[in-house]
Amino acid sequence: MLRCFMMLLGAAVAFAADDPWAKVKELKSGTEIRIYKRGATAPLLGKFDEVREDSLAVVLKNEQVSIDKDLIDRLDARPSQTGRRTAPETKTKTEYPDAKPPAGMNHGAPVPGTSSSTTVSFGSKPDFETIYRRQPQKK
Repeated sequence: MLRCFMMLLGAAVAFAADDPWAKVKELKSGTEIRIYKRGATAPLLGKFDEVREDSLAVVLKNEQVSIDKDLIDRLDARPSQTGRRTAPETKTKTEYPDAKPPAGMNHGAPVPGTSSSTTVSFGSKPDFETIYRRQPQKK
């Protein structure tokens, strides 16, 4: 029984390796994608919605569009973010005055001064990765 299961599992893995559309099926809804359509001069940028056996549903500028699989030359997806994109950093600096004030100036006890500054740096998005490329037509 276990041997039969292992053979079936191996066949499924081999099929997935032969099916370039398998990675598209694994995308999560909302993933940022770039679609290169056959004959188009510029790629389409949008968010992945769902996949079917012969087409792809994608949101382009707040409109859901279905694109046939045979019209897609290449499909790139941006990997999901890991970690934080913003990195706040606060620096505090304390300056201690001289113990003895200059001659002729008696303004009381010297008091340390404190200054703080906060910066926020924004990280960039990860690059797109090609997850599907149309296979050449077999003759």
